[in-house]
Amino acid sequence: MDSVVQVEGLRKVYGKTVAVEEVSFEVHKGEIFGMVGPNGAGKTTTIECLEGLRKPDAGRVRVLGVDPQRESQVLREHTGMQLQQSNLPERIKVWEALDLYASFYPKAADWKELLVQLGLEEKRNTLFSKLSGGQKQRLFIALALLPDPQLVFLDELTTGLDPQARHAIWDLVRDVRFKGKTILLTTHFMEEAERLCDRVAILDQGRIVALDTPAALIRALGAEERVVFSVDGTLPAAFEKALTGTARVEVQGGRVVVHGQNGRKVPLVSEVVSLLSGLGIQFRDLQTEQSNLEDVFLSLTGRELRE
Repeated sequence: MDSVVQVEGLRKVYGKTVAVEEVSFEVHKGEIFGMVGPNGAGKTTTIECLEGLRKPDAGRVRVLGVDPQRESQVLREHTGMQLQQSNLPERIKVWEALDLYASFYPKAADWKELLVQLGLEEKRNTLFSKLSGGQKQRLFIALALLPDPQLVFLDELTTGLDPQARHAIWDLVRDVRFKGKTILLTTHFMEEAERLCDRVAILDQGRIVALDTPAALIRALGAEERVVFSVDGTLPAAFEKALTGTARVEVQGGRVVVHGQNGRKVPLVSEVVSLLSGLGIQFRDLQTEQSNLEDVFLSLTGRELRE
């Protein structure tokens, strides 16, 4: 399998702060590779070293076979970049931004086609300042696709967007990969990584603490099932005492979460409903949940996600 990105022992320090320490990974051609973790984990510093925007203090980095520091011009012509702090002049129109940026590349993609593909044709004469958050992000994706890149960098692409806009951006990212592009993205939304990425590197405090497919990372955690429901008043102690095996109960106000491993002789949800009925406990809003990437992260780092 072809490697589009190769990183070995990457290290970056700012004063006394070690932002990235001994980070190593590869990105394969045609995949969506995600770096996930809380703000401050080292994701943006890592991606900026790959883009040639920051010089590593140690380690080896190759992007499309070249050193980002020594051959930055070659990199610019074959990669697309959407930066975390992307911005444009407030009074520039959508078509003007695309036309201007297209002039920077010797073989730019047709920006008029990108307008249509990214659902911006009706906004072509709209000022940047008048676009919604989702429309701005679609414009930044269009700008990143202008050099017709082999590799696209997307840094915290959906931060600040509402759920509807976020899902629309996810569909666009899948379409970009479908066109044969390789995508390297960073995010602190675990659901985003789980939905989009072929493989995920989980970073915490500048180090990779796990790297695999989302499904494999979840399997390695050990499949846990949760039954969640609400009760009025206090949950009787008899309920927890009656649970079998290693199931445990977590009470958060009127919300109850029962944790248990999959593969039990009696399914956890069946046992919970039977006990609630047998003890005469009134409940509502009962649902089951499976382990996800957020559970993996919490298991590996021992603390909640920081946004």
